[in-house]
Amino acid sequence: MARGNFGERLKREREVREVSMDELTKATRISTRFVEALENEDWAKLPGGIFGHGFVRTIARYLGLNEEALLGEYDMARAEHSAAAPPKKQEDRIPAPPKWLPVAAALVLLLLVLGLFYTGRYAWHRYAAYRASKKSAAASQPMPPQSGSGSAGTAELSAATGPLDLSLSTSAATRVRVFADNKLVLDAELPAGENRHFSAKDDFEVSAGDSSAVLLELNGRAMPPLGAPGASGRIVLSEKDLRR
Repeated sequence: MARGNFGERLKREREVREVSMDELTKATRISTRFVEALENEDWAKLPGGIFGHGFVRTIARYLGLNEEALLGEYDMARAEHSAAAPPKKQEDRIPAPPKWLPVAAALVLLLLVLGLFYTGRYAWHRYAAYRASKKSAAASQPMPPQSGSGSAGTAELSAATGPLDLSLSTSAATRVRVFADNKLVLDAELPAGENRHFSAKDDFEVSAGDSSAVLLELNGRAMPPLGAPGASGRIVLSEKDLRR
C-alpha cells in the first residue's frame, strides 16, 4: 500500500458521509489529535497495540465501514512505516534516570540529618534535667543525724509528717498540670529544662501530656514516672509515698 492511502481513505470516507471532526470525536470519544494523526498517518502521535486497533474499530463502526478490512489497511500502513523508519541506536534504548531522583535523595539525606539532630537534642535535655534534679536533691537532703537510732526515727517521722515539697523538672517540652491540696497551681506548656517547686500540706496531683518528659521529687526523694514513655500520665503523691 502506498504511503498515505490509509489516512486519505479514512478522511475521504468521513467527508463523504458529511461527518465533521467534532461530531466524530464526540460520538466515538476519541481525542481529536488521535483522529487527525490517523488521517495524517502520523504514527508517532498514536499508541500502538490494542489501543490503535480500538480507535480504528470504533471509527469504522461509526462510519459504517468494514472493520476487518480497515484494520488490515491500518496494520499494513503501520508495518510499512516501521520498515521504512531508521533503526534506533542502542544507546537510545537506555532510559535516562528520572529528574526527581537527585531531589528525593537530597530530601532523604536532609531527613536523616534532622532526625540525628533532634535525637541528640532530646538526649541532651534528658541528661541536663537529670543533673538538675540530682543537684536539687543533694541541696534539699537533710544533714545526717548525730544521735542514735531514736533520733533517726524522729527525723524520718518529722519529714513524713511535715509540709510536702514537690520538685518538678522537664526534659522535653510538654503540658503539665499540678494540683496542690486540690488547688490548681500550674497549668501550662513547659519547655525542656524547666524546674518548678511547689508546697502542699496533704497531697499533689500531677498530670502531663508526655510522661517521660517529667521528673518528680517529693521532699528530695525521686518519685516514679507518671506513666508509659511518650504517653500522657497522672500521679497522686502524698506522705504515704515518702514511707515506701
